[in-house]
Amino acid sequence: MSDHPVPSQRARALVAGAYDTHVHVGPDVMDRRIDDLDLAARCKQTGLAGFVLKSHYVTTAERAAVVRKAVPGVDVLGAITLNGSMGGMNPAAVEIAGRLGARIVWFPTVDSRNQRGSTAQDLPGSKPAMWGALQADLHAQGIVPDVVEVVDAGGTVLEQVRKVLRVIAKHDLVLATGHLSGPEIVTVVHAAKEEGVRRVVVTHPEFTSQRLPVDQQRELAAAGALLERCFTTPYTGKVAWDDLFDNIRKVGPEFSVLSSDLGQPFNPPVEDGLPLFADRLLEAGFSEDEVRTMAVTNSRFVAAPAAA
Repeated sequence: MSDHPVPSQRARALVAGAYDTHVHVGPDVMDRRIDDLDLAARCKQTGLAGFVLKSHYVTTAERAAVVRKAVPGVDVLGAITLNGSMGGMNPAAVEIAGRLGARIVWFPTVDSRNQRGSTAQDLPGSKPAMWGALQADLHAQGIVPDVVEVVDAGGTVLEQVRKVLRVIAKHDLVLATGHLSGPEIVTVVHAAKEEGVRRVVVTHPEFTSQRLPVDQQRELAAAGALLERCFTTPYTGKVAWDDLFDNIRKVGPEFSVLSSDLGQPFNPPVEDGLPLFADRLLEAGFSEDEVRTMAVTNSRFVAAPAAA
């Protein structure tokens, strides 16, 4: 594994009690740096409260329950991503995930129309997403799920999407927007609020296939969404650090939540993601209070149990 920076003790202390709400660890259908049991132990050692297991292909709520029992004191949470392998925009799958204790529902990522049709280019020297190779292999075998649609030709949210949003609201799950386009995200976020969804996270708005302009990010924040800032997006060169920092400042740190999106073998240890992010933000002039709001306060809001 490559050499990576080491977080400062100041940053470790600053993010103590945070949840990393977006990690990709084993077991998975691609190589990962660490598995969920070992990550739970490392989080316990380094002071993180817990993490959310994200998979593009399977639900993780059962895994999370097993890890919580195996490593007491670390709050490991499950999720579901509504790609083709989960039946797409499937309210039954969300209902079952909710009953199993999942916390986050990601809207389609690899099977979204936006991601499938994206022609956006990564910045020179950036590292490609690992799921790209798996998607290419599936497609080469003729295993191509239907695109998971969220709006009709006129841009109106589909009734099937509203059914999913109602299940999310019933279980007080968190809606994360996945790899939808900017206009789709705006439409879905407003529909989510209409259907009673309490917590919404706009998934990595700086990612290659999203790249949401600041005005759109401000609109989403005004609608009650948190903007997720993923460590890997700038670390792997998909956005310049200064551009990310500028977006946070213009939208407001109080509307951002930090996550790592780590777990790839070539990237830093997962438990180092949030403190490394904190070090970068402090160096860029953000205050400790701002960093703690983004890393701890807002991640704990996302990870909190369902409202009574």
